[in-house]
Amino acid sequence: MQTDPLADLCSALQNAKRASKPEVVLPYSRIKEAVARVLVEEGYLEKFEVVSVREGVRQLRLLLREVALFQKARRISRPGCRRYVGAKEVPRVLGGLGLCILSTPKGILAGHRARRANVGGELLLAVE
Repeated sequence: MQTDPLADLCSALQNAKRASKPEVVLPYSRIKEAVARVLVEEGYLEKFEVVSVREGVRQLRLLLREVALFQKARRISRPGCRRYVGAKEVPRVLGGLGLCILSTPKGILAGHRARRANVGGELLLAVE
């Protein structure tokens, strides 16, 4: 049983990068798909696709870039300790070179886009 699907996503991305694997296959969830969409928009992943295994069972296939742009992906807001930030408190990861991903009222957004849209929310993960 998965207790924290986003932590599993972070671990899978880090492990695939270290092992030089071209793709990662994970069980599907809507929040993982939204995070993957942000990672593709920001250039950290090549692309993602949702694959139907059989009726009612889907998987999320993430294709990593040739040269992975991240060293570490870590979960910030966990099920045991949620972390919320306001629009003015959105952190800059690695001085703006990294990426933080937030769950906002406008959807799952990258930190710089949330700051520009003047919305805060739950700080999901940071990609360094």
